[in-house]
Amino acid sequence: MTKFSIFFFCLACLQLSAQESGAQQQLALSLEEAVILGLENNYSSIKSEKEVEKALAQKWEIISQGLPQINANVDYQNFLKQPVTLLPAAAFDNTESTIDIIQTYFDGIQRNNVAVNAPEGFIPVQFGTQQSMAATATWSQLIFDGSYIVGVQSARTLLQISKNAKVKTDLEVRKAVINAYGNVLMAQESVDILENNLENLTKNLNDTEKIFESGLTEEEDVEQLKITRLGIENNLNRSRRMLEISYQMLNLALGIPIETGVALTEDLDALAIQFYDLQLLEANIPVEENIDFRMAENTAEAAAIYVRLEKAKALPTLTGFLNYGTTGYSDKFTFLSSDQEYYDQSILGVSLNVPIFSSGMRSSRTKHMKLEHEQALLDLEETRNRVKLEIAAAKADYRYNLETYETQQESLQLAQRIEEKNQIKFFEGLASSFELSEAQRQLYTAQQNLLQAMLDVINAKVELENALSTERYEEEN
Repeated sequence: MTKFSIFFFCLACLQLSAQESGAQQQLALSLEEAVILGLENNYSSIKSEKEVEKALAQKWEIISQGLPQINANVDYQNFLKQPVTLLPAAAFDNTESTIDIIQTYFDGIQRNNVAVNAPEGFIPVQFGTQQSMAATATWSQLIFDGSYIVGVQSARTLLQISKNAKVKTDLEVRKAVINAYGNVLMAQESVDILENNLENLTKNLNDTEKIFESGLTEEEDVEQLKITRLGIENNLNRSRRMLEISYQMLNLALGIPIETGVALTEDLDALAIQFYDLQLLEANIPVEENIDFRMAENTAEAAAIYVRLEKAKALPTLTGFLNYGTTGYSDKFTFLSSDQEYYDQSILGVSLNVPIFSSGMRSSRTKHMKLEHEQALLDLEETRNRVKLEIAAAKADYRYNLETYETQQESLQLAQRIEEKNQIKFFEGLASSFELSEAQRQLYTAQQNLLQAMLDVINAKVELENALSTERYEEEN
């Protein structure tokens, strides 16, 4: 084997390896796989799960406030200039020994560069040592606090709110992924149909030009077909751009980089048939199981808890504590020496705090919370009726889209037959180019209408499924 052969063989291997690597980076997804991937990676879904984790952490934060608390601290002090206290001289015996002791102490202060100009009749005195170190540990326990009891209840409600918000977000993410998936399929089908239409139209135009060159038709017929082809080419270019944007929007809904290649394994027509479900129109659920109602119910529960919280603030609080500490004194830093002497002290006690008078502040806040609770109850009742209306509207919309899908299928068949007949008549000289162009535009419109009807069936079913969903947060998630 020559050097050139070896070189080209290695180059071919590298290209093949690069192609395989690129193929591995492309995701082949069915609709179900896309939904699962979206629920795992969508930014909104991840953030809502973080909210559940935050609520769980906050729950334990509130609960731990009623559990024993132990704190310790160490204080070190060094009086660079010790304070001087003036004592009245009359407080001491007027004897020679006492005066000598006081005079000696006063001289010691002067030697330590303490400028003391004591008024007549007073004696300057320094108390304590220059340095000290104290270590203290305190154990405290909340014995009774009405606000704490209500706070624990509010933590559970907050956690439930976060869980229901997670369920609501997952339903919206599922809808967004299915919508984006369907948009990609519709855009791809639209491109395929337009390319096929352009191919057929180009063939008709070429045949018409040959007939015109033979003098058997008018130039207007050729120009009319050219106008139709220009419109098809413009729509095809637009559809190709929309296909690229649709893929990027799908990637965003899936929570993956928009540059990632994705290949869809579903077919729009088959998917529309799969989402054609007349039995769903007969389905019903208790309004209380709807996620929107459950979230409104959580809001009302939270408002009721805030009322109880304001009432609980008028109750006394009782706290117990145990303190133990030790302190050492020295004129030099000898606190780490084994000879250093420490003095212990300990305190056991309880603290009772009784709210007596707040100038109407507590009653005003309680009234405020009661009004908010009443508003939350009104919102709950409004949500009950709104959910009923949304379910009824979703069923009506779904039924309408099913009927439209059937109608558009029939319309497309009719448009195809009309276009085929007009094409035969045109080439036989029995129809004008305008009649053929009109039949072609009618066919193109029917094709797009059917694609849109398929997508509408899919989206309408998802909307109805969300309204009828009774899904709850699963702890293993």
